[in-house]
Amino acid sequence: MSESQVALTQESLDGARGAGAGTHVPAPVSRKARRPRASWRERLEITLLAGPAIVVFVAFVIVPVVMAVYYGFYRWTGDGPPTDWVGLQNYKLIFQDPVFFSAVKHSFAIVGLSLVIQGPLAVGLALLLNRKIRGRSIIRVLVFAPWVVSEVVAGMGWNEMLQADGALNHMLTGLHIFGTVSIDWIGDSHVAIWTLMMVLTWKYLGFAIILMMAGLQNIPEELFEAARVDGASYWQAQRYVTVPLLGPTIRIWAFLSIIGSLQLFDLVWVIWGSTSSQVAGTSTMAMYMRDNGLGSGTWGYGSAVAVVLFGISLVVAVAYQRFVLRRDLSGAITEGA
Repeated sequence: MSESQVALTQESLDGARGAGAGTHVPAPVSRKARRPRASWRERLEITLLAGPAIVVFVAFVIVPVVMAVYYGFYRWTGDGPPTDWVGLQNYKLIFQDPVFFSAVKHSFAIVGLSLVIQGPLAVGLALLLNRKIRGRSIIRVLVFAPWVVSEVVAGMGWNEMLQADGALNHMLTGLHIFGTVSIDWIGDSHVAIWTLMMVLTWKYLGFAIILMMAGLQNIPEELFEAARVDGASYWQAQRYVTVPLLGPTIRIWAFLSIIGSLQLFDLVWVIWGSTSSQVAGTSTMAMYMRDNGLGSGTWGYGSAVAVVLFGISLVVAVAYQRFVLRRDLSGAITEGA
């Protein structure tokens, strides 16, 4: 480089420094991107579409919960407006009643047994029904049919079959499985809980299978082809490909199963009733709420039990979403920024 070029370059640098010293360059301001405001037409469409659902939700969920909290502070028999304020006395009686804790224990036992029994069966049968076998459509309908049947109708049918002289004992006697011994499926405390799980599995397994089969449809076939090329067996492919990718579906089903088991009432009520369920060890929190509210005429105490049941279900649901569904819900539209 010549001396003249060096001089010109030095003058340019000095000029740039001088301009920079006399000129204030503002720092870039970081602004959050503003969301475009919805037009009046979009707001009207949202109101018309979501309005009826919001009204129904508020009328049949929010208002009953608020009223249950309100009535739970009174000693109320359901006749006229509540006037006998007792504060937290109803809740104190709940947590002093061993029958309530027995119902809680039974409810959580049903939750655990439902997950352990129905989950593996649903995954296994979904894998079987997802393959091309003869009569697959008919089998799918037969598996799903019990879930469509009303709980009351299913409970009445099972109640008749589970009697000491019912169809189930007659069939087992004819097959010489237990000899001439008739099993007390409903009254025996050692058998009743397994009887309940048999009925619940028959009733709700079809719904679980449908969910699992829907999840299997979302797994690309190319992954199984790649596993076969790598030398993986059928069971290895299911273990390392199917089950991990089916995880979100399994977790959603488990959430629905947990909440449904905590609120179980109708099948137990139809098959066992209030007295038999306590003796047989199949009473649930919902049964306790009915027996000590509507059944005994103490609606204030029953409302307090309903609030406790709601609180337990809410805590379980929030904890499950926080620690189990967190990965599945990351990036969801309902998650905060």
